[in-house]
Amino acid sequence: QVQLVESGGGLVQAGGSLRLSCAASGRTFSSYVMGWFRQAPGKEREFVAAIAGNAGNTYYSDSVKGRFTISRDNAKNTVYLQMNSLKSEDTAVYYCAAGLPRPYSSWWTLSQLYDYWGQGTQVTVSS
Repeated sequence: QVQLVESGGGLVQAGGSLRLSCAASGRTFSSYVMGWFRQAPGKEREFVAAIAGNAGNTYYSDSVKGRFTISRDNAKNTVYLQMNSLKSEDTAVYYCAAGLPRPYSSWWTLSQLYDYWGQGTQVTVSS
């Protein structure tokens, strides 16, 4: 099994930055697609960003493209989400997820196809 532990959430002013970290256990971290999702109060969980196991490919939702950057350090079994130019609408609980590769196109945005999830970390952006 894979365990994911998130950190880095907190309170930040609009226009500021935060970096979220997700530390993974297990022996096959580099085999997993890693994704970030978020859920705001009263809304469904939505896709934010994902990165391939070898870090060669990334994908972002339109709402965060150009502001957020996902990266991973397989030697440290850790994935990061650098969040810049934060807006009040970025306020949400952010979740880290790990998914085994699937033989389907564009599956990285689908939360139901990920196998493991972190506990979530709160990000609050003040306006």
